[in-house]
Amino acid sequence: MKTLVTGATGFLGGALARRLHNMGWDVTALGRNALKLEQLESEGIRTYQIDLTDKTALADACKDQEIVFHCAAFPSPWGSFEKFYQANVIGTRNVIHGCEEHKVKRLVYVSTPSLYFDYTSRTDVKETDALPEPISNYSATKILAEQELDEAFARGLATIAIRPRAIFGPGDTVIFPRLIPRLQSGRLPILGDGENIVDLTYIDNVVDALLLCAESPANTLGKKYNISNGEPIKIWKLIERLCDELQLPHPTRRISRQTAHVAASVLEAVYTMLPTHPEPPLTRVSVSMMANNTTLDISAARNELGYRPKVSVEEGVQRFLKWWKETNPSLQGR
Repeated sequence: MKTLVTGATGFLGGALARRLHNMGWDVTALGRNALKLEQLESEGIRTYQIDLTDKTALADACKDQEIVFHCAAFPSPWGSFEKFYQANVIGTRNVIHGCEEHKVKRLVYVSTPSLYFDYTSRTDVKETDALPEPISNYSATKILAEQELDEAFARGLATIAIRPRAIFGPGDTVIFPRLIPRLQSGRLPILGDGENIVDLTYIDNVVDALLLCAESPANTLGKKYNISNGEPIKIWKLIERLCDELQLPHPTRRISRQTAHVAASVLEAVYTMLPTHPEPPLTRVSVSMMANNTTLDISAARNELGYRPKVSVEEGVQRFLKWWKETNPSLQGR
């Protein structure tokens, strides 16, 4: 099977490209990070350094492909709308154009459940639930990207999308690696009551979901599917576990959700006025993620795709910690 993977220098795209290659698929991997592309090349994977805003180059990459996995995105909690729009909307539009021009059999798109969440708790969210007003440039542009996908499906392109929640595991650069340095420095307070539950998804389970999407029946096309481990956890209990394993002090200082939200609003306003618009140390999106209940209903993926999370959160955390200790010995307690 000939397949193209965008975002292959990212966490998910790289894991997918490697799995497909190991399965014997003919994989072409796209990305922007030259060093990571070289690593994929050394493993026998064909690579191209392409910016997704380059419509012509992207269309050329889609030639002769049977399935395209669009994993690339700009997922930061902070940044200008234009930067998100170019990466998430224009990039997706160009991928769709390439698929349509070269008659790709199926486009599998990685969306996000961030579009479900506002500044309140929401649990067991279904794909059919009403979407709130987007609270970030990321979620706003991913909604627009999904609309591009819907329009392509209406024109006849076979599309399917997943909305995976909080992907973690060895190689992660976003979830735990953003928390651990703050734990080490003692700069992470407990936000809210410390009892909120969240969904996480182990990286291998997300790759499994993408493989299921590549060969799912016709009645799944045009749809989006929630993906998680299906075992909500108390995030602050997990953070305490990380502290114990890495010999770091537990967070003890508490800030109410309301106070943290106000503080984040002020910081965002101040940092927006700075010349380079750097990311504030606290944002309203991060407060919402760390203080609210945010869980998904994954019954549609179970019933229609046959999705079954194979690696539990517990096993996934163990694998992450093993990798982290081996690769970051300086970021552990003494």
